[in-house]
Amino acid sequence: MLLDTASLYFRAYFGVPESVKAPDGAPVNAVRGLLDFIDRLVKDHRPEHLVACMDADWRPQWRVELIPSYKAHRVAEEHALGPDEEEVPDTLSPQVPVIEAVLDALGIARVGVEGYEADDVIGTFTARAKGPVDIVTGDRDLYQLVDDARGVRVLYPLKGVGTLQTTDEAMLREKYGVDGPGYADLALLRGDPSDGLPGVPGIGEKTAAKLLAEFGDLAGIMAAVDDPKAKLTPAQRTRLREARPYVAVAPRVVKVADDVPLPEVDTALPHAPRDPAALRELAVRWGLGGSLERLLATLGA
Repeated sequence: MLLDTASLYFRAYFGVPESVKAPDGAPVNAVRGLLDFIDRLVKDHRPEHLVACMDADWRPQWRVELIPSYKAHRVAEEHALGPDEEEVPDTLSPQVPVIEAVLDALGIARVGVEGYEADDVIGTFTARAKGPVDIVTGDRDLYQLVDDARGVRVLYPLKGVGTLQTTDEAMLREKYGVDGPGYADLALLRGDPSDGLPGVPGIGEKTAAKLLAEFGDLAGIMAAVDDPKAKLTPAQRTRLREARPYVAVAPRVVKVADDVPLPEVDTALPHAPRDPAALRELAVRWGLGGSLERLLATLGA
């Protein structure tokens, strides 16, 4: 099981009231909410391996160089050296180091790689997996990894993590008319304002799905632009032709990397804390209470 950790702690932050606080009054709603999420996921799915995948760089420079608008609207502060600072609620930022410390003390593998997003870490673990993979994320971008033959599916939270949409190829075909790899082409064509991806003007989700059904994939669609016999409207042909510079670079931005240099890490689900003393200290300092106790009981079971 691979956790898109930031996606989950953002959901926890907005789903658990800020009145959930540490003894000193600091909000710990994201910390406790994430622990509750992990507890429910382990209880319901019993993974043998669990990795909390992190954004070491939420907006990698190599993606920005290809598409400068990539996540540009989310930048709070630019840095000449190192990653730009992402716009994050003031009371969430201080909780992230606490989340990291608690995961480490528990012994839950936590992996982020410099120059890459959590999506890329997830993509690489998925590519290397020798068995089924459950990806837990609120980010539809990861639908591109769905692969029934390999047992790769996305568990998409609809309400907390108690209600998860199981995203497999049947669901993708029913909702979007594509398979996993086809979803990346669909996202590239229609664009994604939340990621600053412009897409091809005039090509929305339904049109993109029809074009992919007709021509197979992005390469097939772009080949059809130069084929006078291909079933494209004059407007579609013009728009796709004009979008060639974008289409040439966008696949590298949209497609999740599968070749990230992952560190050696023990991904086995822990049954007891790695550092009980540090965990006790964190529990008292941040008032983690029942959220931590429930997770420890679940892991021990």
